Amino acid sequence: MKKATGKRSIKLGWALVCFAFAAPAANADVIEAEADHYVLKQEATSPLSPKDIWARLIDPASWWHPDHTYSGSAENLSLSAEAGGLWREDWEGGSVVHGTVVLVNRGAQLRLDAPFGPLQAIGAKTTWTITIAPDGDGSKVTFDEIAYAAAASKLDALAPAVDFVKTEAIKRLTTLE
Repeated sequence: MKKATGKRSIKLGWALVCFAFAAPAANADVIEAEADHYVLKQEATSPLSPKDIWARLIDPASWWHPDHTYSGSAENLSLSAEAGGLWREDWEGGSVVHGTVVLVNRGAQLRLDAPFGPLQAIGAKTTWTITIAPDGDGSKVTFDEIAYAAAASKLDALAPAVDFVKTEAIKRLTTLE
C-alpha cells in the first residue's frame, strides 16, 4: 500500500469538492436538491458486457479516480460484494469505510449505504444504487443516489460536487482503458 500524506489528501479532497461545485457537471442530472436532501442520476452505455462491467464494479481500484480517495491512491480501495460487505480504503496509518453493501444482485445491481467524503462528516444518510443492464452488445449502467441530512447541512449546495464525482466515476467504470 502507498503511504498517505494525510493533510495533503484531505486538503486535496476538499479542493476537488470546491472545484467540482464551481464547475458545471458534464452529463449529470441533479434530479432534485433541497437543503435537507438531493436525488442524483447518471447513466452511461458501454461496449463492455454486463459481466465485464460487474467485474470492474466490484474492483473499485480499477476505475475509481484516485483524487477522490483519502489516501490519494485508488489501489487502496476494496469492495466485498455481499450484504454487509464494505467498500473501504486502507493505507498505512489509516482506513475508512466509504460504504456498506445492503443489496447484491450479482451482475445486475449493487446498493450501498454510502456517505462518501464530506457526506460522512455531516451524518448524511446516503443510498447509492448501481444498476447494470444489457444494451445491444454492451451495457447500460445507471447510478441513482439519494441523500438526506439536517437542513443545516445544505445538501443542495453539495449536490453538484457529488454529481461531478459520480459522473466522472460512471465514465471511468464504463470506458475501455
